[in-house]
Parts: sequence; C-alpha cells; structure tokens
Amino acid sequence: MLLVPNLSDTDRVPYYIQLYDYFKKAIISSSLPTGTRLPSIRILAAQLQLSTTPVELAYQQLLSEGFIVSKPRSGYYVQQVHGLGGAAAEPDRSPLTLRPITPRDSRTYPYDFHISRNDFSLFPDKIWRSLYQEQLANPDLLQYGDPQGEPALRESIAAHLRQFRGLRCTAEQVVIGGDQYTLCSLLALLLQEKAMKLAIENPGYHLLPAAFQRHGFQILPLQLQEDGLDVTQLYASGANAVYLSPSHQFPRGMVMPIAKRLALLEWARANNGYIIEDDYDGEFRYHGRPIPALQGLLEDSPVIYMCSFAQSLAPALCIHYMVLPKPLVPDYHRLKSELYLEHSASRLNQIALHYFMERGHFAKHLRRMRLVYQRKHDLLLNAIQQHFGETAAVHGQGAGFHILLALRSGGSARQLAEKAAAAGIRVTPMSYTWWSGPEHDAPEFILGFGGIAEERIEEGIRLLAGVWEI
Repeated sequence: MLLVPNLSDTDRVPYYIQLYDYFKKAIISSSLPTGTRLPSIRILAAQLQLSTTPVELAYQQLLSEGFIVSKPRSGYYVQQVHGLGGAAAEPDRSPLTLRPITPRDSRTYPYDFHISRNDFSLFPDKIWRSLYQEQLANPDLLQYGDPQGEPALRESIAAHLRQFRGLRCTAEQVVIGGDQYTLCSLLALLLQEKAMKLAIENPGYHLLPAAFQRHGFQILPLQLQEDGLDVTQLYASGANAVYLSPSHQFPRGMVMPIAKRLALLEWARANNGYIIEDDYDGEFRYHGRPIPALQGLLEDSPVIYMCSFAQSLAPALCIHYMVLPKPLVPDYHRLKSELYLEHSASRLNQIALHYFMERGHFAKHLRRMRLVYQRKHDLLLNAIQQHFGETAAVHGQGAGFHILLALRSGGSARQLAEKAAAAGIRVTPMSYTWWSGPEHDAPEFILGFGGIAEERIEEGIRLLAGVWEI
C-alpha cells in the first residue's frame, strides 16, 4: 500500500515541490518499486486535502524527468531508474571529418530567429553600472587576479549551483574562464593522461570536441535516441570520456530521463570515465521546474559541469566556468603552476558579478527573463501551429532558447534557408551540427526565439510559411 506523504503547512516550500521530492526520493531508494501505480491526481489530492493543482504539477515534473510514465486510461507508473539492459550496438566507426561550421552571418534580418542571440532590452544596466563603479574605486582590483577566478565569485557560483541546479560542489571546484575555448583547452590538458577517447552526441555542439581533437583526442560520435545519447553504444565505443547536454540537448532539445542519467553514472564508474555535462541553458525551462543537473545525482560524481553567464546575463561579460570533480582539482593546480596561468576573465566583471549575485539581483533577473522567454517561446509555437499545421513537426520545446522545426515534406535545407534569407528571415539549417558521416541536408531548422522582438514572431513565421509555400 502506498503511504501518503506528510506535507508541512509551516514549510515555505510549495506543496507541489514537497510532493515531487517525496516521490523522487522514494523512487530512487526503491521504496516505490518499478511498476508501482501511483494514486490518481484526484484521489491523492483528496487524501491530502489539497486542490488537484499541486498534485498535477508534481506528477508533471516527475514525468518530465523520467521518474514516472503515464499510460493512457490507466494512470501513472514508476519507471525503472537503474541500469540498462540489451546488447551493445556497434558504434559508428566511419572516418571522422569535422563538418564545416555554418559561417557567422553578420547581416541584419527583419525577422531574425538567431540561434544564440538573446533579449538584452531588460538588462539591469543601472544596477550593473553602480556595481562596476564600486569596483573601479578599488585599485587592488587592477592587479593580477587568481587564475582560477575570484574567490568571492566562485563562492557565489557554487552557492547558486547548489540551490538552483542541484549540484554538489564547493568554490574550490569552480574554475572561471574568459571564453569557452579557454576552459575546453584547459580541460583537454587535464584529461590528456586519463581519457583520450571522447564520445559525443551526434548531432551536437562542436566547440568542445573540436578543441579536444586539436589536443590529440579521438572523437567518437554516437547516435541519439528519443531520450538522448545511446548508452549501449557508449559502452561499445571504448570511450573513457563523454560530452553531452542532458537538460536540453543541442540541437534536438530532448531532456534525458533519470534512468539514462543513472546509467551514464554507472558507465563512468565501471570504466573509470568522465562525463562532461554542458548545461548551457539548463536554468530556462518554461513549464515546471528546471531539470536538476546530472552532476548532483551522486556524491563525488565523475561529472565535469560546464556553463556560463553568456545567455543568463550577457555574453559581453566574458565569464564562463566549469566545476571539476574533486580528484581533478589538484591536477588543475599543478597545471596552473606549470603553465603560469593568469586570469582570463576581467576581475572587475567578476567582482561586480559576485555582488550582483550576493545581493539577489541575479536570481531576480533570471525570474524576470524566464517570463520574457516563455512568452516568446509560446508565441513561436502558436505561430508555427497556425501557419504550418500538420506540414511540420516541432522538437525540443519547453526549455532553452531554440526549437527544432522539421518539415514533413522533402527539400534541401540549405536552399530553403537561402529562400528565407532572401525574404529577410534568418533560419539555421540543422545540418551543420552533424560531426561526421554522410552529408545531411534534411529540411530541419534551428529557430532561436531569444533575440527576436515579440511582435515580429508571428509575422515572421507567417511570411516563412509563404516563402516556403507551405
């Protein structure tokens, strides 16, 4: 018999989060075995003397993270969350050639669905200017800084990650860099003697594997399944490190469920391997709570967590960071001494950001921007449904700053993108995100919604459908 959770009336934590935490812990500990049928939303709400809303929200969060599954006309059931079975599939061993990246297009488009441009119209410039000016009055900040990053900012980042992304980390594990490549290159040097075979998602984001390849690593592209990277292929590949984006895969946008996350951690344990988790947009989820990071699922996990403030605040600040597993921290300090590393991110920006976070401005800004991006996200989905209907499918919605639009009929993605550009509409073919293998030119497009004005979204999609004669 399923025990009814005890909810606290005095606890400041909302009821739906208390319910979610109760079921999550019970499922992970196997107190609720696989296959257990949960009470219906109405029955559990009646037992707890609540409205149905918090119960439904808790169930939806458990569904999105893969703890439970919904069976039509039957109910909610606990999912298997430990291990994977089945025979290992043979990985793709075709010759590896890095597919050329789409050239950066500096043209101005009236309807710009740019994949990495966000909305900075609400940037808190007055607050930032005040904080920055405070730091200019401190001449010590004009000296060389800690190569690992300002200690105060590392403390603020670690506290934020523990509270909002579920990480298990301290400031000593945080390394700050001025750009993505700097951190990727440092990480490649740290792993050179430990893990020279890097598995990656294919399609996926190329910066890190391209940097690792330059450092002599063997890159092993693995297929994606509906719920993320194929773990059976990972076992068969011989890789001892893997790079992925589990909270919102780029570019397909799927969320990796808990069973696959735990299977990845088991792979790392069994193979003495490392998982590199790219959480580039993990804080932006529009319906339900943000998905907790993979790194926090296990104490002292072999996960290297990578993120930045480029999308949550502004890319011009040039503040990126990674969280190292504890065993790699001494290796970093040895590398720092050997290479005479210096700080690569502005000390003034780092200290200003520390106070921006410490005084609560960052959390407030995130809440505000989630609402902005949620409106744009919903406007984009509604416009696609209205003007494309059944002629296209959307993938990866509900989080991040882009969706994937796949046309159901054929056609060259490059030619269609050129037709759109001629009409003043920027869309990006997904083809450039493939690492290797045969040429891909299927009509699949990455549409960013972060930087386009709200009033331009519906009109842009209407014009796009007309240009493509949908």
